[in-house]
Amino acid sequence: MMPRILGCILLVSLVCDPLHAKGQSEPAQPAYSLHTSTNLVVEDVVVTDTHGNPIQNLTASDFTILEDGSPQKVKVFREHIADMPAPLSPIPQLPPGTFTNESVAPTEGALNILLLDKLNTPLDAQSTVVNQVLKYLKEPRTDSRIAIFALTTQLKLLQGFTSDPAVLRALVEGKKALPGGSVVSTNSMSADEPGADTSMTTTAADAMGNSPDAATMLSSLDDLKSEQKSFQLMLRARYTLDAFNQLARYLSALPGRKNIIWFSGGFPISVMPDGGLQDPFAAVASAEDEYRDTVNLLARSEVAVYPVDARGLMAEPMLSAANSNHNYVKDPMALANSQQKFFQGTTTQHAMMSQMAEETGGAAFVDTNDLKTAIGKAIEEGSNYYTITYAPTNHDQKVDYRKIEIKLDRAGAKLSYRRGYYTDKPVAAHHEDANNSKSDLPPYSYIRSAMLHGAPDPVEMVFVANIRPSIATTETELAQGNQGNPKVSGPYRRYTVTFVTNPRGLDCAVTDDGTHHCVLEFLSFVYGVDGALINTQTNGMNSTFSPERFAAFQKSQFFTYHQEISIPVKGEYYLRLGMRDDTSGNVGALELPVAEIAKLPPLPQRTPAVGNGSGTAPKKQEPPYN
Repeated sequence: MMPRILGCILLVSLVCDPLHAKGQSEPAQPAYSLHTSTNLVVEDVVVTDTHGNPIQNLTASDFTILEDGSPQKVKVFREHIADMPAPLSPIPQLPPGTFTNESVAPTEGALNILLLDKLNTPLDAQSTVVNQVLKYLKEPRTDSRIAIFALTTQLKLLQGFTSDPAVLRALVEGKKALPGGSVVSTNSMSADEPGADTSMTTTAADAMGNSPDAATMLSSLDDLKSEQKSFQLMLRARYTLDAFNQLARYLSALPGRKNIIWFSGGFPISVMPDGGLQDPFAAVASAEDEYRDTVNLLARSEVAVYPVDARGLMAEPMLSAANSNHNYVKDPMALANSQQKFFQGTTTQHAMMSQMAEETGGAAFVDTNDLKTAIGKAIEEGSNYYTITYAPTNHDQKVDYRKIEIKLDRAGAKLSYRRGYYTDKPVAAHHEDANNSKSDLPPYSYIRSAMLHGAPDPVEMVFVANIRPSIATTETELAQGNQGNPKVSGPYRRYTVTFVTNPRGLDCAVTDDGTHHCVLEFLSFVYGVDGALINTQTNGMNSTFSPERFAAFQKSQFFTYHQEISIPVKGEYYLRLGMRDDTSGNVGALELPVAEIAKLPPLPQRTPAVGNGSGTAPKKQEPPYN
């Protein structure tokens, strides 16, 4: 992770010369390395008494930490107490056409995220969530910093972190947070899910009678429905994983604990692994790559998940007057079987919520209609905690799951903390595993999620971008290398995008002779106001450095890369920019309305540059045009 001062350094440089910025030498200093032989594990521990109140004023000596049963020595210990919100970190005023993905966030205290899950929640429950959130926000409070996200088939940031309840209320009361399309509804649930109406198939069987042909047809229909349900479940699982992966990358550079209060009507999978299983990724075999990556990102980002069952206290759906229950009269066992499925499904989902909360150090709220109180409890609990940091005594780099146990010698105390973590797997192997997947779903791609229109801006790589019209006139053809949507035509205006980042934040592969191989990918995507992808430009740097040249490269204050992207003159568009470090897998992205740069004066005429690195560019990605 690059230091926060990086953004200020880059901004000052761009103000001086936004296009022809060159690396400048700086005073001699010790070599900077992103690699270390000691990995630090950071644990946030919530300690409460029998009444759920926080226990304060504990010391490091009060805790005992075990990793796979071996005692660990505390390196850093700190207590956090909920208080008045800390001020937001300042961001310098940017000149016209200059943008950065550096986050504005408090420098102290916990951050809270309300995740409105429309993907996995029935429409009626979504309305309940909105009403309960509004009730919470109407109470006077100044002690919490809250951001609001919505999940449909992709994750969208609706409101950044603020402690002003009026701003949050305005957002929730607006159209963006009202119930929208849901993949899950009472009648579209799998028969094994709580709340499903199973009377339709039985009614169809009654109408067809007992003929063999009818039974065969009904069996074929059931098989087709099962396949559709299975694929729908896989899609929901992938979308949900994508969302948590994006959230973790968005939160990775923000300091302190983050509490995700997740309102959902049922999870397609558990985002956290079960370390007791022989194959912890069995539930998402087709997405194991992203699953492991998401688990590690959540751990590194100090994220605690507080699942809230958006359906509240549920009545048995088979007893509802809205369902056709005449089949229960014909078959005395049908009602008992439906009730058993309902209770089994509910118990399984609630157990999944509890496991997810326990593995991340949060708490689950189920079988309650008072969601407002659940929000308050989650924020209060997640704002009073202890941070404990230790260096594992086990230096084995083997990929495995390591269990963490924290003890406190105090009667009646309850501890909530992350129960373990996975050691990292090389990123290159991730790519290979993903490409060899036999799943019907597309292979895992973190840059794909990062470049979605309206997605939160990942900040693993902090960068500054300067965007200006390349020429004063319009053009009928796309800029060289652009991959335009065939359904869209010109005239176009060509823009020059200058990416600026710190070379010391890059992770380059090193060979035995000290040679460094650096691969960076730069992306410019143009979206229409309806979210349609209009045009893309993807290329980058694929360079090999000798030890001497790499040392000089890292001493530079910044590294620049230029792209050109064409945008239609007529219409409303958004430009999303991204960069990816191929070795580390870190990504960064930002998005801006094209209207903010359309009226800027064009750059002086110059020969278009494709970057100031050497070597061949990474392979271009095919744009997902419909």
